[in-house]
Amino acid sequence: MDITDTDHIELYVGDAHVAAEQLCAQYGFRVFGQGGPETGLTGQRSVLLGQRDIRVLLTSGLSGGHRASRYVAQHGDGVAIVAIGCTDAAAAYAEAVAAGATPVSPPRTATHGDSAVVFAEVSGFGDVTHRLVQRDRTDPNFLPGLIATPADPVPEHEDDLLHEIDHAAVCLPAGELDTTVAYYERVFGFSMIFQEYIEVGEQGMQSKVVQSPSGGVTLTLIQPDISRQAGQIDDFLAWHEGAGVQHIAFSTHDIAAAVRTLGERGVGFAQTPGSYYDMLAGRLGETDVPVADLRPLGILVDRDHWGQMYQIFAKSTHIRRTYFNELIDRHGARTFGLSNIPALYAAKERELAAVRDTTLSEGTAL
Repeated sequence: MDITDTDHIELYVGDAHVAAEQLCAQYGFRVFGQGGPETGLTGQRSVLLGQRDIRVLLTSGLSGGHRASRYVAQHGDGVAIVAIGCTDAAAAYAEAVAAGATPVSPPRTATHGDSAVVFAEVSGFGDVTHRLVQRDRTDPNFLPGLIATPADPVPEHEDDLLHEIDHAAVCLPAGELDTTVAYYERVFGFSMIFQEYIEVGEQGMQSKVVQSPSGGVTLTLIQPDISRQAGQIDDFLAWHEGAGVQHIAFSTHDIAAAVRTLGERGVGFAQTPGSYYDMLAGRLGETDVPVADLRPLGILVDRDHWGQMYQIFAKSTHIRRTYFNELIDRHGARTFGLSNIPALYAAKERELAAVRDTTLSEGTAL
């Protein structure tokens, strides 16, 4: 199976137009196309957003029986499809099914004029599926005949801050981590490139990262340690009602500028205590981005064998406090350092703790 990259992600949402407006206003995405019953997308309304090499498809069901409606009813808004680019979608589908993947949708071809895109779907984790996509990268048509795109390609903007989908982080119920790693190794030919045990206070979680041979698709898989105190992963699994994508990480080439700009547009970011930066020089030495720029923005920094990486979580705007976004800026780093992930999850735990305290206070007042 020749996998190239993360072709796109598809989120099932209650209102695709409202979700699109928020992502455009806050994150700088632009509308690249739309589809619905009039374009052959039966029972749904979809909006395609783009920025650099990122494509995000937002889909809402138009009836209770549509799979997007069922997904939102159970899980709330979230990532339902992680699409994988490949050189031969039909062959990849056959190979994946032969290796044990559950078939979801057989190969079909979307065509319009001279444009053609082949796609099929197989099982992933929880209720998330993988769409295998074969396309000509020079063709601006996303799903020709199904998603209507402008006659003239949407131009890139010089001020685009986000460039690629770096990885997806997945929360799994306890006991499913190793079997899920084995599934991606067997079905998609992924390799495990990183693993660690994360401790945040009295909580514990195990993380393993799997990646395609091309390096274009990366999944961070996380399960809670149920022998420890329940925490944010347990919260996600309860509120999301099962395994799912906790966050998508978008890469940027200037994280300080991105955080400042997105913050001005209304994106909230997790806070990092000043003590983190007080100890940074002793832990990492000199950083590519000055600590004076990192500290006021709450950006974290770590390194692996190849270089440094900078990361930050955006605060969730989801009513269930499940899905959120991450920004990551890689300065040569290929994997994940040993200090950022615990720090990132500690920051997210502080955010969720504040939400719990507020909810408890409001409940008591009532």
